[in-house]
Amino acid sequence: MFPTLIEVFGVRISTYGVLVALGLITAYFLSLRLARREGIPEDKAESVFIYAALFGLVGSRIAFILEHPEDVKGLLDIFAIWKGGVSFYGGLAGGIIGVLVAVKKHSLDLWKVADVAAPSLALAHSIGRLGCTSAGCCYGSPVPDAEDVSVGIHFMKDFPFFYVVFPPGAVAPYGIPLYPTQILEAVGNFIIFLVLLFLFRRKAFNGEVFVVYMLLYGAERFALEFYRGVTPPIEGLGLTWNQIASLLMVILAVVLFFLLRRLPSPAGER
Repeated sequence: MFPTLIEVFGVRISTYGVLVALGLITAYFLSLRLARREGIPEDKAESVFIYAALFGLVGSRIAFILEHPEDVKGLLDIFAIWKGGVSFYGGLAGGIIGVLVAVKKHSLDLWKVADVAAPSLALAHSIGRLGCTSAGCCYGSPVPDAEDVSVGIHFMKDFPFFYVVFPPGAVAPYGIPLYPTQILEAVGNFIIFLVLLFLFRRKAFNGEVFVVYMLLYGAERFALEFYRGVTPPIEGLGLTWNQIASLLMVILAVVLFFLLRRLPSPAGER
């Protein structure tokens, strides 16, 4: 709703950029704290985070360009992430590759690292979606029969019980009542974060926290896609590419749950 946080000497600092940076910083400190509980040295945990962040950034941008080639009109547009042009699933794929590289490099337990990463990712994603709300990217589809088209948040009787109208200058179309998909996902991701944090100390096997994250987020994103207006459904299928990725995520989570719980824990571990 507020694309520009502050303007100093003609330089605009975007709210989106600040909130994404805040999400990364918060995830960094949380991951270090959780890593200590898992017995992962701080320097190695920092390395994993850097690899995941860098690979995730590249993956998120590549996926967005492949999904929205119409937004790339010149060479500079390929790198214009400050406009909000990133894909979460692309970032997740890239981040996983980065984690695998770092785990291999430092000879770490993959599933311990995954359990550390999951709550950190959920929290960062929640804060980042607030950035999407400010920029207007990842906006929802139009709300039918909405009467008030003034800029702001407006309440209604049916789910999700409120809608948003973005101002001029936002990525979302101006003056059109839209489902508040960014806010809904921010809230959903924060709830997932709380669930994962609660589970972290009580997990029955390494990898369980990551598996639960995949299951919960996959289900959440699949449902929200019905209200998003950015990615059109695949013709003849009625589902978006993001929904297909969400379904695969849920299926993989179920498979991993049964596989990982059968693995023997190292001596001295729960």
